[in-house]
Amino acid sequence: MLRLKKVVLFFCCFVNICAFSQDIFGKWKTIDDETKEAKSIVEIYKENDYVFGKIVEILNSDKKDALCEKCVGEEKDKPVLGLVLIKNMKPEGEYYKNGTIFDPERGKKYDCRLKLTNNPNILQVRGYISFFYATQYWERVN
Repeated sequence: MLRLKKVVLFFCCFVNICAFSQDIFGKWKTIDDETKEAKSIVEIYKENDYVFGKIVEILNSDKKDALCEKCVGEEKDKPVLGLVLIKNMKPEGEYYKNGTIFDPERGKKYDCRLKLTNNPNILQVRGYISFFYATQYWERVN
C-alpha cells in the first residue's frame, strides 16, 4: 500500500510539473524576426479572464529609456518599458486569439494569435491583418 501511495504521489507531481510548463504565462524573450536578436522581455499574464503581455525589460541598453513616439492616445510618448503590447487575448483550443499585439517600433496594431510550439519553451506569436501575417518565436525565460 505504501508503494502505491508513492507511485500516486510521484504521478501527481509529474502531472503538475508538466501542466505548469505547458502554459503561456510568465516571461518571454522577444526575438526580432529579421535580425534574430533578442529585444526585450515580455511578461504574459491573465487579468479578468483575458491575457495580456507587458514589456518588463528592454535588452538593448541604448533603447532602455525609449519613448513610444508612434503610439496613439494615452500611450503616446510614454516609456516603451512597461507598455502593454498584447491585449485582450482569450483561450480557444490550443491558441490564444481575438486580441491584438502592438509593434511600438512601427506604430502598428495587429490581430494576434499565440500558441506554444511542440517545445513548451518556445511561443509562436503571430500578428496579422486579413490574410497577411508575420510570425515570431519567443523563448521562455526561467
